[in-house]
Amino acid sequence: MLTRIMNSAIAQAVVRRLGQVVVVMLGVTFMTFALMNLLPGGAAIALAGPNATQERINQIRLELHLNEPFLVRYWHWLSRAATGNLGNSLSSGQPVSHALASRIPVTVELVILALAVALLLCVPIAILGASRPNGIVDRFATYLSVAGLAMPNFVFGLVLILIFAVRLHWLPALGFVPLSHGIWRNLRTMILPVAALALPLFATFLRVLRADLIDQMYGQDYIVTARSKGLSRRRILTVHALRNSLFSLITLVGLNLGVLMGGTVLIEEIFGVPGVGQAMITAISLQDVTTAEAVVVIIALAVVVTSLLTDLTYAFLDPRVRYGSDSR
Repeated sequence: MLTRIMNSAIAQAVVRRLGQVVVVMLGVTFMTFALMNLLPGGAAIALAGPNATQERINQIRLELHLNEPFLVRYWHWLSRAATGNLGNSLSSGQPVSHALASRIPVTVELVILALAVALLLCVPIAILGASRPNGIVDRFATYLSVAGLAMPNFVFGLVLILIFAVRLHWLPALGFVPLSHGIWRNLRTMILPVAALALPLFATFLRVLRADLIDQMYGQDYIVTARSKGLSRRRILTVHALRNSLFSLITLVGLNLGVLMGGTVLIEEIFGVPGVGQAMITAISLQDVTTAEAVVVIIALAVVVTSLLTDLTYAFLDPRVRYGSDSR
């Protein structure tokens, strides 16, 4: 009976969130389509070149159906996208799905590595800081998180290039080597962009996880019970307090994926990484609405799917969420 109630609650949550996903995707794609049409000049002028005649510009507009009303063009794009057809690039004429197929794995690798680095660094540092509040490690963690939040990732990326590529010549400043050409060669080109992308994530995770661990250790009754049973401070912190603090960390991971995906746009352009972010910059410069819209759809879909998975993870881990109870 309990299993049936749990499955019903989770199913209702999934259906409700899927409806929200559809609304969000419609809003995001419509706003992107509208903003791209507000750019000065127009795709026809950008594709024709600065020396093109008005006849050539009109011909391009006719060929690409750019002379049709905005809502008509958006509806045509939306109806095709609903069937999986993202259209053809306005700049190259090639299918957008084919052009982005080789770029998506690059961005996925960059995002996964940045997220892994941020998590692997923040968890042990937060535990060490929370074990002795206001100690040396704790103060260092606080200063580190403030510095990470204060410095934008693209500024940190330029600093990394200046130090490790220009001055020390340890790592390449630009370029990308696929994973199929060797793990080390691939990682060597990804170290700097991953570090630049992981810094703000690491700072955010560290600040919140440290504060939550300290609150768990000094403000919860179950910690007092664990101490009365004779459990060591290290075990209480790493097993009991950390397990309860993981809920905050899961929330942060889900909420910050959008920031992470958005950060790839500038980081890929700075480091010459051929991902979807770099394709977005190129599409905007050429006013290639079809490609830009496809990239936005990919990023938005990744964000909403991750948000859905975060909610489902909560439902499985926390019975209060599963049964709709707010009691603590």
